[in-house]
Amino acid sequence: MWDMTETATGSQLRELDGSASAAPREQPDLPENRYSNREMSWLDFNARVLALAEDRRQPLLERMKFLSIFASNLDEFYMVRVAGLKRRQEMGLAVRSADGLTPREGLARVSERSRELTLRHARCFLTDIQPALAAEGIRILAWQDLSPGQQSELRDYFLAKIFPVLTPLAVDPAHPFPYISGLSLNLAVLVRDPGSDVDRFARIKVPNNVRRFVVVSQSAEKAEYLPLEELIAAHLDTLFPGMRVVEHHLFRVTRNTDFEVDEDRDEDLLQALERELVRRRFGPPVRLEVAEDIDSAVLALLISEINVQPEDVQQLPGLLDLTGLWQIYELDRPDLKERPFVPATHPRFAEGETPKSVFATLREGDVLVHHPYESFATSVQRFIEQAASDPNVLAIKQTLYRTSGDSPIVDALVDAAEAGKQVVVLVEIKARFDEQANIKWARELERAGCHVVYGLVGLKTHCKTSLVVRQEGGSLRRYAHIGTGNYHPKTARLYEDFGLFTADEAICSDLTDLFNVLTGYSRQTEYRTLLVAPHRLRAGLIERIEREIEHAQQGRQAHIQIKTNHLVDELLIDSLYRASMAGVRVELMVRTFCSIKAGVAGLSENITVRSILGRFLEHSRVFYFANDTDPEYWIGSADLMHRNLDRRVEVLARVTGPNAEQLRETLAFGFSPDTTAWELQGDGRWVRSGGRDSVDYQEVLLRRLASRGE
Repeated sequence: MWDMTETATGSQLRELDGSASAAPREQPDLPENRYSNREMSWLDFNARVLALAEDRRQPLLERMKFLSIFASNLDEFYMVRVAGLKRRQEMGLAVRSADGLTPREGLARVSERSRELTLRHARCFLTDIQPALAAEGIRILAWQDLSPGQQSELRDYFLAKIFPVLTPLAVDPAHPFPYISGLSLNLAVLVRDPGSDVDRFARIKVPNNVRRFVVVSQSAEKAEYLPLEELIAAHLDTLFPGMRVVEHHLFRVTRNTDFEVDEDRDEDLLQALERELVRRRFGPPVRLEVAEDIDSAVLALLISEINVQPEDVQQLPGLLDLTGLWQIYELDRPDLKERPFVPATHPRFAEGETPKSVFATLREGDVLVHHPYESFATSVQRFIEQAASDPNVLAIKQTLYRTSGDSPIVDALVDAAEAGKQVVVLVEIKARFDEQANIKWARELERAGCHVVYGLVGLKTHCKTSLVVRQEGGSLRRYAHIGTGNYHPKTARLYEDFGLFTADEAICSDLTDLFNVLTGYSRQTEYRTLLVAPHRLRAGLIERIEREIEHAQQGRQAHIQIKTNHLVDELLIDSLYRASMAGVRVELMVRTFCSIKAGVAGLSENITVRSILGRFLEHSRVFYFANDTDPEYWIGSADLMHRNLDRRVEVLARVTGPNAEQLRETLAFGFSPDTTAWELQGDGRWVRSGGRDSVDYQEVLLRRLASRGE
């Protein structure tokens, strides 16, 4: 099993992919420095998120939202990516990343760039967003800004609601330095006994089960907030009676949460995962955030006791932990937000206002839905709910990678099982940061009588698939959904994704075989119509890239378009380089990790890379190959990364007919020079394209698909 940041040779990756023929027999020489650093490409992505917060053309609360997203992104980056680099450095591993850097060299670059971005992020809020909010009547106050009456009211609130849950922890010979949980806000407090000149240290954890911003006043025109840490700091005397509070400082620790379950050793995966979730809480620290004005002696104590390196410290002006700004975004101020919209029902799933049977619709032909422009509730959710309530449905088979706390999908599966239908659910309990929730769903489904499985040893099941078996007359008919996004009704309103509904017999037969692999002992690796990882997906894509090269060399039409979240797989990148060198036009839309270089003379002159960010998270994976006069369009769950292609079960399905035309139009618009995007330059910089007349990709799709629904 290959680590996320390690570089595998081509032969090793081809062996994992199950196809020694994935690479061409004759390959042009490619330069050694042909890959960009993966971690730095992610920081470039988060810089693009920050640029949206800095863009004064965006509505004010949307700008603030992007500050919160930036902060959440960076937290996860440190918990996983930086943690992985640190672990390899501490183990003394000399394995270099694809761009040739050792873990130590990679960490140095990441630390410098991250420090630059976090300071820019903090100052954007402090000097731009916060004053702009105040001008709109939304103020974040300090204790001294409050009137005596407001202070009196908040003191009562503190004593009744906050004080009872606080636990000051002293540090002295009898009290060791306390454990600091990851991502918690904490106050470092120095107190002194009257008559003594010795300062004593104590730590107070800011409760994470209380809202970060205390409402001081709120009306339709204005809102005033006090950060919870300010309220606690103003009442430290109640926590240390008889002592003099000398000073206090805010700090926050980020811990390593990247771990693996030893599936070969543990017989019960569920129990093993629960043990690892407990261990995750106690992962080693990877970052210490402190206020800019922290006392040097207090900082030295924190560095020593928490056991971080000085280069892991980030001193920031203003508030720490801007992820809490989501609370302020909830304000009912439509004048400061994007225009709301209601997702349209796909026209084939309704007749006017009357819903149609999904099964009757699919017997007439495939349906492709595009979320969030088209409704998840009236397509994917309705598909499962109709299957659960239909007396002719005999079985439902479903994969669940992530879902929501109040999931109608889970409810429908429970109803189906209680109605006596055969319900098989593969719950991926190893989905990072959703493990605890998925364990809960797994047990709930089991209690309802569903057959619940956890996938394959050594692999995560990431594909998004549903299969319904229905009795129709004297025979059985199958219906399927294959998507690019999770069965998650909340993120379906925020994430851009495609989903294919079909009754195609070949696709449904393939899904039947795939579910047999996931639930039983089948070792099938070849499928009729689907490309399935970890055995054939990479090879299938490379074969199609090689086919485009042959077309270009023969003077025929050759063109590749790929839309993906991440592109870091070396074999696929090399295939795309060879395609460019052969004259194939290669257009890539990559949201986050991107290790390919664009526009480099002699290597990637025919490759363009774009990134589109906006009010929705671009999440779909779409693949287009011109194939001369027989174009192919594919959608699915797989990003172009080692983990997706080698360590996950992923599915790509071909889209044909009028649905393929919809994908063609969507891709063409995304790659149009008239569409606002960031474009990767030959020197590695991302430059925002489009002038005054450029158009917003997502806004145009909103208008187009809404009008089509009407």
